[in-house]
Parts: sequence; C-alpha cells; structure tokens
Amino acid sequence: MSGEPNDIIKQPTKIAVLGGGCAALSLAANINLLSGKQLHVIAPEVHKSDQDHIWGFWEMDWLQDAVPLARKTWHKWAVRNADTEVIMHADAYPYHAITRRSWLEHCNARAQENDVFFHEDMTQLATLSPKQVFDSRPPRREPNMMLQHFIGWEICAEPGSFDDSTAILMDFRCDQSRGMHFIYCLPFSDREALVESTLFSPTLETNEFYETAISSWLKKHAGVSRFNLLRREQGAIPLGVMKRHDPDFQGIGANGGAIRPSSGYAFSFIQKQIDTALKHVSDGHMLQFATPHKPIDLWMDKIFLSVLRYQPRYAPKIFTALAGSLTGDEFARFLSGEANISLRAKVVAAMPSLPFIRALLRPDEGEP
Repeated sequence: MSGEPNDIIKQPTKIAVLGGGCAALSLAANINLLSGKQLHVIAPEVHKSDQDHIWGFWEMDWLQDAVPLARKTWHKWAVRNADTEVIMHADAYPYHAITRRSWLEHCNARAQENDVFFHEDMTQLATLSPKQVFDSRPPRREPNMMLQHFIGWEICAEPGSFDDSTAILMDFRCDQSRGMHFIYCLPFSDREALVESTLFSPTLETNEFYETAISSWLKKHAGVSRFNLLRREQGAIPLGVMKRHDPDFQGIGANGGAIRPSSGYAFSFIQKQIDTALKHVSDGHMLQFATPHKPIDLWMDKIFLSVLRYQPRYAPKIFTALAGSLTGDEFARFLSGEANISLRAKVVAAMPSLPFIRALLRPDEGEP
C-alpha cells in the first residue's frame, strides 16, 4: 500500500540494572558498544552521594577510560615493615588513583550520551518488562566474615612533607595487635596526601584506633605533625565469596563476584568484568557477567585469607617478601588477576612455608 513503510522498525531490547553505583554506571557508560540495546538503571537517589573516595588501580587494558581521569600516577611504590623497605618500579603497569566522584560523573555524562534511562522507583521494573535484569546492589555477606576496613585522611601539610614520586602501598610500622594492619599513603604532591589506616580482620574498631594510627605514623615516620584535614573517608569491604543480593537476578559488580577475596580492588575488577562481558556479546553471545577471577586465584585467595585471619603476625614478612621477589610489573599483574603459571609459581616460592602449610591443612580454623 502506498505510503506504508517497507520495513518494520525493530524495537531495542530492554536491559535493566538494579542499583546506581560504580558497576551500574560503568555499564551505562559503555552500553553504546551493544547495538540494539536500551539500558534502564533503576535505583533511588542515583549518583547523588556527596561522599568521595579514592580508588586505586594498576593500569591494565580494561582501564583505558579511567587512566586519563586519574588524579595521580606513580611508577614507584613502597612496601615496608619494621626491618625492610622494598621500592618497586613499574614500566608497563603504573599505579593510578581516581576519585569516585570524577569516575561517576564521567560515567553519568556518557550514560546521557548513550540515552540511558534512569528510574528511582523499583516498581518500574514490572512496567518495563526488560529482557534481562542485572543486580548491582551489595551482596549478602556472612556473619563474622573477613573485612578490609579503614579510615583515611586527606591532608595538606608544609611544602616538602611528602615524596610524591612514590606511593606507599603498605607500611606495617603500626599496631599489629588487632590483625593485619598497615598504613597506605598516596602523596598527590609534596604537600597533599591521602593517609589511611587499613585493617584486615572480622571486627571493626573504634574510629579512634584508625585515627591514632594515622596521626602516630605521620608524626613518627613521615615527620609531619602540623597539617590541615581536607577530607575524611571510611569504609569496610567484605573479603570472600558472597551470596547474591537477590538470587532471582544475575549479579554484576560486587554482587557478581567482582571483589577479589584477598585484596578487594573492586574498581579494577568491576571494569574487567564489564569489559569481558561486552567483548563476549560481540562474539554473538547473550550479555552475561561472570566473576573476573580465575578458579586458581580464588583457591589461592582462600588459603591466603586463612593465613591473614588466623596468623596475621606473618603478614608484614609475607608482603615484603612478595614485593622483594617480584618486579613492579609482576606485582601489578598478580594483584590484577593477570598472573600466568610461572608468575604464580614465583609468588608461591616467595612465601614462608609454615603458615601456608597450616592454612592448607586447616583453612577455616585457627592455629593448633
């Protein structure tokens, strides 16, 4: 019939993601890579939190969008205990720090360009009838689970207070009585730095514990006693394999197993998970989000977590030995889940044998 279209316009396939954090918005920023898909983000108060955080990551192929947004980049980093200091150098995989706010603003702007729809009412899910639903809300953790918990101060001190060429990933010269405890220091300039007290244990401490550790480290080891507090951040990351927020929906991000059980680094692994899923779709498969961790790494992490939980006194020796046995690029590859067989063998060879033998024999129990 004259005037009627020759072809029926194909409607886009609707996809919904629940939650409005890093994983949901990172997917929204890249949904343009999936032709014929329409994304709906369903979450109350999407991207309206004023609290900022620093996310650290090593430069990998799946993080190319994040690198230009980094606040600071380091090709050198240090691991220290009471007896040893190891300075590591990286050529291919430098360490970057990005702010939560800058990444989410970037993703939100890209999502608007990609015509992503945002909804604050969960009842919209039934109305939309999407083809696939992915859940980015926090997973359910078991009681008494191992945690990585911290308080950080971003400070401004006198000129020359910090060496901003070197990030301090772990300094164990702090109270070790409550679990594996270290100071993490990212110097953004010779005056400004983020200094965090980080503890691996199942039990949160009072704010005073972390803040005393920060002020003591600054005075004793950095020679900084006078400074202005610019910003404060606080968090607790569950470590281990967790159940999905809602078993009826497929998970994405932390709810899809992105957090590495032994070390966290959720930002990097969320991007890796999304990058892998999008590439898989381009090969003709359905969109699916799988854990970005290899089975061998999850097994090694389980043993490692057992050592850190039940034998934390070995932690300073373990990490300085590891740092002393690897190049900076090898260290970055291992912690980013990119180790091959030879690199894993190198890691195992660097570890003290006794605590790991105990953990292998009794991974869910304390020392005999």
